[in-house]
Amino acid sequence: MFQPCEICGADDWRIAYEGPIRAGGFGQQHEGGRVGRCGGCGVERLDESCSVDAAAYESEAYRAAMGQGLSVEEFFAHADPTQLQNLTALWPHALRGKVVADIGCGAGSFLDHVAGIAARIIAVEPTPLYHDALRARGYAVYPYAADAAKAELASADAAVTFQVIEHVPDPVAFLKDISALLKPGAPLLIATPNRADILMTLLPEEFPSFYYRRVHRWYFDAASLRHAVVRAGFTVQEERFLHGYGMANALAWLRDRRPTGHTRLPGIDRAADAHWKAYLEASGQADTLYLLARNSG
Repeated sequence: MFQPCEICGADDWRIAYEGPIRAGGFGQQHEGGRVGRCGGCGVERLDESCSVDAAAYESEAYRAAMGQGLSVEEFFAHADPTQLQNLTALWPHALRGKVVADIGCGAGSFLDHVAGIAARIIAVEPTPLYHDALRARGYAVYPYAADAAKAELASADAAVTFQVIEHVPDPVAFLKDISALLKPGAPLLIATPNRADILMTLLPEEFPSFYYRRVHRWYFDAASLRHAVVRAGFTVQEERFLHGYGMANALAWLRDRRPTGHTRLPGIDRAADAHWKAYLEASGQADTLYLLARNSG
């Protein structure tokens, strides 16, 4: 079913999950999903027969399947609210006067948040749909990190890649391409859905069919992401966990067995949300895993 692991090379897989997975937005399901867990590095991988073809990211097919809309404005509508969390994860690194690269930047929501202080922006995005808008804002645009590195070898002072590594065919090769773009010692911040999300524990029967999805090949916990980063030649600096949803979201999941987003519930205020998020982030059970690394090249 699975080839030797692209991350560690082990040929030792066991089934971690079989059943329906998300095919796009909520309510769209693909039956017969199959996820394996590597006995070498612990990463989980979706069976390739269930995965969206990597070429989908070079067209409008991915955004259309996700129901996110295709315009730049529609991209900003769903991406802008997440940037405060991404900037929080980047702390205390300053980007003022730096050459900053965003790998898989979409229409450039994060880049717009730092463009006023960065010296120069490198926007890496495989979907041509956004290229004109990115160039119009003065960003250097490339489809892939390998293309950027070929043109601007070891030129970036810092790089970020948010919610991208779980999509790519080979995470180690993906990270090596970013390494070639970065200066030696430069930081890289990676974000990916956290496989240790609290809802995977609280709702082991219902939540996996929502968590696993056709557009995500890879499912990382902290240990497996660290393994990939080290194999690519980076030095791990820190792992962080940040949670985007309040306590009401978890309670609604337990009540309704379905997502309800940022719905409020009576008696659950911002103080309760703050305590809930702090606990999940401290215990590594938040919904998003961040890893900060330095380029050893």
